[in-house]
Amino acid sequence: MVTLYDDPISGNGYKVRLTLSQLGIRYRYHALDITRNETRTPEFLAVNPNGKIPAVVLDDGRPLFESNAIIWYFAQTGAAQAADSDSVQSLVPVEPFAQAQVLQWMSFEQYSHEPKVAVARFIMLHTKDDDSRRNEIPECHEGGYRALDVMEDHLQKRAFFVEDTYSIADIALYAYTHVAEQGGFDLSSYPAVRRWLKDVASQPGHIRITDI
Repeated sequence: MVTLYDDPISGNGYKVRLTLSQLGIRYRYHALDITRNETRTPEFLAVNPNGKIPAVVLDDGRPLFESNAIIWYFAQTGAAQAADSDSVQSLVPVEPFAQAQVLQWMSFEQYSHEPKVAVARFIMLHTKDDDSRRNEIPECHEGGYRALDVMEDHLQKRAFFVEDTYSIADIALYAYTHVAEQGGFDLSSYPAVRRWLKDVASQPGHIRITDI
């Protein structure tokens, strides 16, 4: 059985939990508290030498880390199962250009979205009002709203991010967008994003970020 190492508050870890749930893949859950340096133990560093969650250990003992690499792997293996079963949904397209578009949006999430939206959320959840890190929030908001503007424009023309079909591109961007308000973001002027958030939440196998 797959073992998932994760911090329950992590949006990056939530991507993996949501993907596994929607593919119907059972797993063991190993919770780590990143605020207590539990990802720096020799045991965990043997799984991910970079000392970050999420990370998984596959059935055959091979470790894999980085959230988008993990969900790409499971989506690919899930796609193979979906081809042979009507009960398993595919979370990645078959056509090469569409696959590249999925990777495009997953890269956008990691380089333009997550460093702003997720960081603002982390600071607001884990620091006090007089903490110096609070000074980073205005810059996070500026960059985060730029990313949300890109998403809003894209989603005004389509239901999901790639080929109007739900995929791991949506999972990657949903993870921190749906809790963006915890980082001080106001989504009231993003109707397409809010509609998309509801559509993602209605997908089969959806779980909340608080579901462990």
